[in-house]
Amino acid sequence: MLLAGYGAEVIRIDRPDQGEPAMTGPPFLGRDGVSLERRDADDLGLAYLKRCRGKKSVTLNLETEAGLALFHRLLATADVLVENFRPGVTARLGIDYAANAAVNPRLVHCAITGYGSSGPDRDLKAYDLMVQADSGLMSITGDPEGRPRKAGSALADGISGAFAVSGILAALIEARRSGRGQFVDVAMTDCLVSLVLDEALDCYGDLGLPVRQGNRIMRFSPFDTFATQDGEVTIGVATDGDWRALLQAMERQDLLADPGFMAAGWRVAHAAEVNAVVEAWTRGLTTREVLAVLRQRDIPASPIRGIEDLMSWEHLRARDMVQEVAHPTVTPGRSAAAAGFPVKFSRSRAGYASAAPVLGQDNDEVYGSALGLDAAARERMRADRTI
Repeated sequence: MLLAGYGAEVIRIDRPDQGEPAMTGPPFLGRDGVSLERRDADDLGLAYLKRCRGKKSVTLNLETEAGLALFHRLLATADVLVENFRPGVTARLGIDYAANAAVNPRLVHCAITGYGSSGPDRDLKAYDLMVQADSGLMSITGDPEGRPRKAGSALADGISGAFAVSGILAALIEARRSGRGQFVDVAMTDCLVSLVLDEALDCYGDLGLPVRQGNRIMRFSPFDTFATQDGEVTIGVATDGDWRALLQAMERQDLLADPGFMAAGWRVAHAAEVNAVVEAWTRGLTTREVLAVLRQRDIPASPIRGIEDLMSWEHLRARDMVQEVAHPTVTPGRSAAAAGFPVKFSRSRAGYASAAPVLGQDNDEVYGSALGLDAAARERMRADRTI
């Protein structure tokens, strides 16, 4: 999806009898709006409609000799192949990197798996939940006294896709110099571990700190959520200047003479005491009032926006980050939102040029115009379920 947003021609390959599982998984969007039940063939999964924007779709049976031959013809025209089969499946199908490189030596082949293409756990089946658990992310998410929690979104899926794009682009740049492609091995678990271990979590025990910090971060204090008269607000103090400005905003200049409160390490170790001072002030004001005071003094603070707030946030609208989900065949009875493309360029235009495709939508264009198969050949391949 990200590569399509950057302008790449992305061609999905699906089985003739079965598309991407998200295509037929709830919730759905169709002519009658959103639903948890698929009411007709035009109802398509919202996740599919969001994630497959800007892509083309062809159907192909890779388990037949004719299908594999056709795949090789496609492969010869490609710069990149992305797949998320479990390790060993591509070798069984005859489309592993060694086989693909023999067809197209310049090909960049990227495999995205739960645990990578090497290591003792490489064969384990994984979804986002398992990866958040195995990577340690769940162990550090939630309140110190509560149970481990996953992040609210499918973080492992999204982060791994972003890492894959950077790896693919790096391999493409290298291929321009060397003339050879290579295998890019992206493990979802590796990607999340790289974020988890960015913090000194292995040292928390030595410092007397619980690994689950709730909404705060160990390196700064105050750095948390605080109750107001009508909700909650986040406040983050990362510098001595921010802390002094916050004391002035709260009219607690008396603490400027306190050696403990004026030492960053002491504040981290005594975060509960620091938070109590801050919340004694925020509880006396509305969220809007707290933000007005803090932003006037350039102290980092924000409201906790819900989904409805995101839909109406003028800033996101100005950056074209809230868009209606396009449907390939009908005008939906109710609009649904999707994120716009998150990278902006000064000269180039990025984003999704088309709605997600229906299954096999581009068979004639890709197999006909691009590969030169005439209508009779394409019809024979449809009849024998090659495409």
